[in-house]
Amino acid sequence: MATIDTDICVIGAGSGGLSVAAGAAQMGASTVLIERGAMGGDCLNYGCVPSKSMIAAGRAADTIRHAGRFGVNGHEPQIDFGRVHDHIHGVIAAIAPNDSVERFEGLGVRVIQADGRFTGPDTVEAGGTTIKARRFVLATGSRASHPPIPGLDAVPFLTNETVFERKAAPEHLIVIGGGPIGVEMAQAHRRLGADVTVLQKGSILPKDDPDLVAVVRGRLVADGVVLREEVDIAQVERHGNGIAAVLADGTRIEGSDLLVAAGRQANVDGLGLEAAGIEFSSKGVTTDARLRTTNRRVFAVGDVAGGPQFTHIAGYHAGIVIRNVLFRLPAKVDYSALPWVTYTDPELAHVGLTEAQARESHKDIRVLTWDFEENDRAQAERETEGRVKVLTLPNGRILGASIVGPHAGELIQVWCLAISQKLKIGAIASMIAPYPTLGEAGKRAAGSFYTPKLFSGRTRGLVRFLSWFG
Repeated sequence: MATIDTDICVIGAGSGGLSVAAGAAQMGASTVLIERGAMGGDCLNYGCVPSKSMIAAGRAADTIRHAGRFGVNGHEPQIDFGRVHDHIHGVIAAIAPNDSVERFEGLGVRVIQADGRFTGPDTVEAGGTTIKARRFVLATGSRASHPPIPGLDAVPFLTNETVFERKAAPEHLIVIGGGPIGVEMAQAHRRLGADVTVLQKGSILPKDDPDLVAVVRGRLVADGVVLREEVDIAQVERHGNGIAAVLADGTRIEGSDLLVAAGRQANVDGLGLEAAGIEFSSKGVTTDARLRTTNRRVFAVGDVAGGPQFTHIAGYHAGIVIRNVLFRLPAKVDYSALPWVTYTDPELAHVGLTEAQARESHKDIRVLTWDFEENDRAQAERETEGRVKVLTLPNGRILGASIVGPHAGELIQVWCLAISQKLKIGAIASMIAPYPTLGEAGKRAAGSFYTPKLFSGRTRGLVRFLSWFG
């Protein structure tokens, strides 16, 4: 068996693993990258890229339906789901060269396309080769988990890994799970012509601000998505050529297809983690703030690290690991300015503390809001549903921000910067925002921090006093 001695060995060619491998190789470290499946991992092939591509197709269809509000001929569009499929996979193909074996070999990375398994604390076997490395990086990601619903294993169902392979729209899609993936796919499929029912054990989007979730819920219902929240599923079973979900109260929901979007589990199986002395569970491997596992030679990034499961977090983790491994700097993760976005229409974006978290952590907070119906650009584009909500301390320190509305994922970024750089609310309030833009809503929310003092009796008295001097 051949042996490779290298500085860094990365297991997993998803977002985090690719970032570590590219950075390490370009900085002069000898690097081996092991991937048993498709380069680009979940995000490129089964997650962010195809889902946002399908969402874009659904938005295009919805724009045609509602074009009449602008005086343009709005009508029910014809949906060619086969061409939607081609659009989705065309986007994947356009991005794939950035993540390809050829590109990474061109950067000097040794790529091994095989299963990788630890055989000891500092050795991995893959494709008939033994790799000995100074440091290893686990970047194996996660996959859709299968909830323990009676009958689920006996029926065909879709996950994010298979739903984008369809070339025909489902007649009636039943979605189990009302988190971001579930509601995004529910709305996209509804807009592309399918009937859709979402079954959720609690409230949809439970990690987000309930006030803002209500706006998303209203749009989903208006689109024709049937939401069944606070329900328990007793079992699922075949119904002719389709699927039936039986609720605990006896209600029977029949559909043509089933999509399971009820959480994720880390890919830790078959890696020989025991041989390397690495503690792990179905949630991922145990890591410290520097992303080191219980084997100090081995780091973990992305979903397998057991933290927030976002592609941008995997990229952030990669930077932390590079600083630790290559530059011996004790860099640590800091999630105080962690953003996330649900790409429904309207989008729902968040960074920092939610209102509930802020009230739990601080005795006195200020809640600043501004509705999009008060924004001139939103009025011009007939997209007035939504609001900006910002949480601060009485001294103006920004604790968190949430936005529901058009392009919320773009608008949240100024708040990410503000929180990460520890700016106070005055920095946003005094910013000059171009007119007319949706971003003005954030500036107006920030400005409302000063409204009580600015228009108080004391201020009016001061203005009258100063007027006596001419």
